[in-house]
Amino acid sequence: MPQLIAGFDAGQTHTRCRLALVQAADSSTRLEPLAEGSGSGVSHLAAADGPARFQAALTSSLAAARAQLSASNLSPLAAAAVGASGVEQGSELQGRGQSLAAAALGLAPAMVAVTGDERTALAGAFGAGAGVLVISGTGAIAVGRDGAGHSHRCGGWGWLLDGAGSAMDIGRDGLAASVAMADGRRAETPLRSALWQALGADSAQAVKAAVVASDFGAAGFARLAPVVDRLAGAGDREAFVIVRRSATALAELVVGVATALAMPAAPVCPVGGALTHLRQLRRHFEQSLQLSLPGASLVSPSGDACSGALALAAALLD
Repeated sequence: MPQLIAGFDAGQTHTRCRLALVQAADSSTRLEPLAEGSGSGVSHLAAADGPARFQAALTSSLAAARAQLSASNLSPLAAAAVGASGVEQGSELQGRGQSLAAAALGLAPAMVAVTGDERTALAGAFGAGAGVLVISGTGAIAVGRDGAGHSHRCGGWGWLLDGAGSAMDIGRDGLAASVAMADGRRAETPLRSALWQALGADSAQAVKAAVVASDFGAAGFARLAPVVDRLAGAGDREAFVIVRRSATALAELVVGVATALAMPAAPVCPVGGALTHLRQLRRHFEQSLQLSLPGASLVSPSGDACSGALALAAALLD
């Protein structure tokens, strides 16, 4: 009989749940996607509200997906897999996330897989094949897998430690340059006034007050990245240096993964909001990658993080 499974892509702003039926046919398994729903976001599991937000994200997105099913498909879940922001592979938090997910979804722990969202994105992008996935959004990370199934990751150690190549880093470096312009350490360029206008600030003191607000954080810096990217394309020298530096950092993440896995000719799949929407960042990333890893080839993802999570869930049924 077909079995109902769920794949979750749990991010900080929202969580997607995709439901599918698994039909075993001879030695192969066929997935039939049924519905998708969106729910609340997650925070780090180690945060005070982390466990409650994690479970609420799963139950709310599952309910939204189930609401789209016909009565004939309202069977209980047989398995589920979750790719969640901030879950490190092999960590104690991964086991804690598995227990929390099992309780929220009404499943035995053995029928739930919980991992980082970069791992489900990798499975979605390349299936069971080899390749390197590089993600640049609010944060940045690269993760890859070779033909023997060995994996390696570079970056993604949190915005306070390791934001190189991300939209957060571009926005923060832009604001840092702007206050240096304001007090005379750097020559003035249009970048300062453009960023201050976007931030709603009229002085360096106002910039400082804005960035230390409790609701600013990494996302607040990331929202300024399009301004820096646009000015880099218009010839602003400070913006150009900032974007090129971040693009080089992204290429270095890919090189680190490809070197660790001995894949000099790796297929590389670039995804994430920054690489998708920031044209100058994408252009300089491709140029830097060509110089530092000339054997690499850029490819499009075969699927997304939800499809990768569904593949992990289906594997649990075996």
